[in-house]
Parts: sequence; C-alpha cells; structure tokens
Amino acid sequence: MLSAARWDVALLQECPPRWAPALAAACDAAAHLSLTSRNWLGSIRRHLAQRNPDLLGSWEGGSNLTLVRPPARIAERRELVLRRRPERRTMAFARIDGGICVANLHASTVPSLGEADVRRAAEAAVAWAGASPLLLGGDFNLRPSRSDLFEELAERLGLASATGPDSIDHLLARGLEVVDPPSAWRSDARELPCKGLRLRLSDHAPVEARFGLPAQAS
Repeated sequence: MLSAARWDVALLQECPPRWAPALAAACDAAAHLSLTSRNWLGSIRRHLAQRNPDLLGSWEGGSNLTLVRPPARIAERRELVLRRRPERRTMAFARIDGGICVANLHASTVPSLGEADVRRAAEAAVAWAGASPLLLGGDFNLRPSRSDLFEELAERLGLASATGPDSIDHLLARGLEVVDPPSAWRSDARELPCKGLRLRLSDHAPVEARFGLPAQAS
C-alpha cells in the first residue's frame, strides 16, 4: 500500500481476472491488470470457480492487479512478460499522474528463476520510470536473508526498504521518503467474520507502507 496526500495504491498478485472490475468498483479505483498464469480455458474455469471456489483455488487463473484511487489517476500502463515457462510471470507498470511510478510483479517460486524475474523487472521499471520516483512491489518469492539480490538492487538501482529478512513480499522504493517502513499485517487483521467463521484473506499477510515525495519533488 502506498499512501500520501495524492495517492492510495494497492498491489495485488494471483488475483483472479474476473474479480478485477468488482474490486476496482468497490475500492472506487482505476485498475491496471496484467494476466499471469493458468488463464487457459478461462470461461470454463470461471464457471467452476463461481460454483465452488475451493475446488479450483489458484487454478482459476491469476493476474497482477494495481488499483489507484482518485484523485490520482493512471496516466500510463505497460506490461513486461518476464517468462512464459514453467509459468507465465509478468510485471504491471503504471505511471501515476503527479510523477510517481508503480511496478507490480509475482516472481517465480524457484529461487534462481525468482532472482532473474525480479532483476529483470527492476531494471525495466527503473528504465521506464526515468527520473520519476518508483515503487517496485509484490510477491518476490525471495527472502533477503537468503538472497544477495536485495543488496544488488539497492546499490545498483537505488531500490531499497525490504520488508524483513524472512519476508517474501516486498515494497522497494527509489526516490521516495519512507514515512512508515513496509510491515506485514497481523494475522487477525486479515480475518473477516463469515457465517460464524473467521475467513482469512490470502495465504500471505498483506504488506503495508507509507511513502512521501522528497521536498524538492513535491
């Protein structure tokens, strides 16, 4: 989550594409969607998932979905296909009016592939952002305690502020001031009452942070 006077941004991964319009409407937000894996036979999968969501789970199909609330708006949308096998992985890049850029990705689960995905996404996002502040976030499937990539991204590309040494979901910033550093929600913060039960949102704890523009860029 990126919050400031002008922005309220959410980066979602593994989001079923059919959810995007309803989520955007419920959040009063503009959306940028990039299809990822398991989207073949989409109409059949959607029908099965509507009847029994637990039957398909993530096999309904996925996407990287970026939501941006007014008064901010998405001024530019781009997509980078990071790989097609063993699963399609993409980065959704958005330029928000006011000068900030946001990149959203879900990297491969195999560490060597995940590092390649994140490195390529970071390099492209920095190139596309140019001199504008940049936020690169998502499910990296990499832990800073086990990967030197985070030090490389900070030193070479200026992308820093990983969530924690054992986290795999991150919000890396370049050209932004960290107001509240990235942190994962408590378990109870992502549970909702549902017919007398507790429904836990996602198998990952959402990561939230607040960033601000440097004084000279505001």
